[in-house]
Amino acid sequence: MWHPKVYPTDGRVCISILHPPGDDPMGYEHSSERWVPVHTVESIILSIISMLLCPNDESPANVDAAIEWRHKRDEFKKKIVRCLRRSQEFA
Repeated sequence: MWHPKVYPTDGRVCISILHPPGDDPMGYEHSSERWVPVHTVESIILSIISMLLCPNDESPANVDAAIEWRHKRDEFKKKIVRCLRRSQEFA
């Protein structure tokens, strides 16, 4: 998937609430933003929807997608539509 917060190598999602609990070794996130057991399926799904719609491109998992998101939004959207159509062919 072509998205600033999705790793291009394996499709993992880079989202704070799914990161291990505790302090962020890189210093980007507060421990309160990371995984805590009180998260519900609903809170996780809402966070993923938010991430997909409004990615934080300051700490991207896919740098190329983040650059395109920032500077070439029309091309980014076209690429997403192509990815969607390709995925529908496999359904």
